[in-house]
Amino acid sequence: MTPPQRQRRSPAPEPPSQPAQQGEGKVKNPERMYVVAGPDGERAELDLVTLIVARATDPPPSASPEQAALLRLCAAPLSVAELSAYLHLPFSAMGVLLTEMLTAELVQARAPIVRKARSDRSLLEAVMNGLQRL
Repeated sequence: MTPPQRQRRSPAPEPPSQPAQQGEGKVKNPERMYVVAGPDGERAELDLVTLIVARATDPPPSASPEQAALLRLCAAPLSVAELSAYLHLPFSAMGVLLTEMLTAELVQARAPIVRKARSDRSLLEAVMNGLQRL
């Protein structure tokens, strides 16, 4: 006895596509939903530890959902890495988003807080003396 053979299905025919028409038979190009860079194509100089602070408390009505969420998160300074993690966006997309918001003056970028390389000697001696007394 031979096993039944599987029959292949032919792919479903695609419906004929109707190009979007505008006016007298001109084909309309699809509208770009998002601009990746401005006219000069430059981005802000940001790295993962740059701190971002919101200048505006409420997002403008024209803000995208990502921009509104970013403004809510940046009430207190957060690094670009933290914002990227909270919004589940890669660093490259976060750079584009922050460049737009910096240009619109919705947020402010600050340098990270740098601690002194060396501690104060008198503080270390006081700690050492306190530990020796224990």
